[in-house]
Amino acid sequence: MDLDYVIERMAANAGIFESLAQGLTTEQASWKPAPDKWSILEVVNHLYDEEREDFRQRLQLVLTNASLPWPPIAPQEWVTARAYSERELGQSVVNFLSEREKSLTWLRSLRSPKLENRHEREAGSLSAGDLLASWLAHDFLHIRQLSRLHWEYLTANANPFQTDYAGPWKES
Repeated sequence: MDLDYVIERMAANAGIFESLAQGLTTEQASWKPAPDKWSILEVVNHLYDEEREDFRQRLQLVLTNASLPWPPIAPQEWVTARAYSERELGQSVVNFLSEREKSLTWLRSLRSPKLENRHEREAGSLSAGDLLASWLAHDFLHIRQLSRLHWEYLTANANPFQTDYAGPWKES
């Protein structure tokens, strides 16, 4: 895996996340397509917590001492336990971007990281390379999610107009 590629994509993705969260009303930032779905505000706060408590922290552990236990995480529970929906979007974006910059600085400091180092866990073995690739993949999943939230918000609020002419939203 090309570490420079991952770093550059993660840096570019930070700008994409920032753009997808700009210019939103409080109502749009908190809007959900269904009660069991996340809002844009909740996604941004999830990204912030994952950046500092999951991917960077766990990758550091696997690279330095793969046998150490991982601190527990609970991303689904954090949405309500940490009251993501009560936070302010602008500050939430700033928080995430600050943590992303810390991650990028750390990743750029790595010299020949042993991406083959493996951490054994109940759910199976993961290498540092698996974590690094998953970190970037996590970005892409949430970019897709944020884009979909924008699309769903538009289609739900365009009444009396329709978005059919744009084409259907299809996951391929």
